[in-house]
Amino acid sequence: MRVGGEVKEPVEISRVQPQYPEAARKARMQGIVILEAIITKEGNVDSVRILRGINPLLDNAAMRAVSQWRYKAATFNGRPVPVYLTVTVTFKLQ
Repeated sequence: MRVGGEVKEPVEISRVQPQYPEAARKARMQGIVILEAIITKEGNVDSVRILRGINPLLDNAAMRAVSQWRYKAATFNGRPVPVYLTVTVTFKLQ
């Protein structure tokens, strides 16, 4: 199910920041990783996949972080439902 119409989107409860891989930092890699995940009826993240990646190091770090995020589940007619959600993770050197 996708968010929209009568499907209310999930609400983020907690977010784990990705670890910036040292090799990526030394190579000065930056950018945005776009992922798609299923948010379960319980608000857990499942089946994370890369829609647009930067580099395997950053892509994997983004997937590990997003897999730990937690949500208040999406609802349809007031009942929790699993939904697909697109999320972005930004890697930017300071």
